[in-house]
Amino acid sequence: MNDPSGQEQLLNLGARTVPVLAKNGQYIFCQSLEDVAEFVGLQGTGHTPLPPAELIAKWTTVLRAAQRYIRQIPDGRLVERAIDNRDRSIRLLGHHIFRIGEAFLEVAVDGVEYWAQLANVPPQDGTFTTGEEIAGYGKRVIERLEHWWRRLEDKSCQQKVKTFYGTPPMHQLLERSTWHSAQHTRQMIAVLERFDIKPDGQLTFDDLAGLPLPEGLWD
Repeated sequence: MNDPSGQEQLLNLGARTVPVLAKNGQYIFCQSLEDVAEFVGLQGTGHTPLPPAELIAKWTTVLRAAQRYIRQIPDGRLVERAIDNRDRSIRLLGHHIFRIGEAFLEVAVDGVEYWAQLANVPPQDGTFTTGEEIAGYGKRVIERLEHWWRRLEDKSCQQKVKTFYGTPPMHQLLERSTWHSAQHTRQMIAVLERFDIKPDGQLTFDDLAGLPLPEGLWD
């Protein structure tokens, strides 16, 4: 994003999406921390993923927090950028938090292959233009996630899923989706604070404990 030559380097590798880690002309998609550790020669990451039941509980906690936060944003400001150096509006950021859950369900329930931009499918023009509408979308996604979890027979989530970077166990995609929504919800908190709006029910350390979140807020 901040390196003008970055896109050229990416294309020269043959990659079309990020994050990517490269060395000696080879690269991997950085979707799995274990794959990254192996690529750089480490013996594992030292990270133990939370059990699926805990991930679902944390994910729904995060999504409900995101509902509260998007409702606090004045509708007239949803078109503003969430961060100056990225062309993504607050509206799209809010929608994306819940779209991550919808994309996961498309993979877990419908057998869709998880491709790089699946969680980035934007809303149609003229839709989800208010915080209440985006929060309503979030409500539907949360209800579908909870319904899926209740009906899931094998809650170990070791079932293989199809992705653009291989066929990992569903547990891995579940963890990634959980922290992905959590990271963007942290960003929504930062937007509220920039607007001098106190977040309604701040996420706590315990709410996010055990998730492999980036240290940087906008990473």
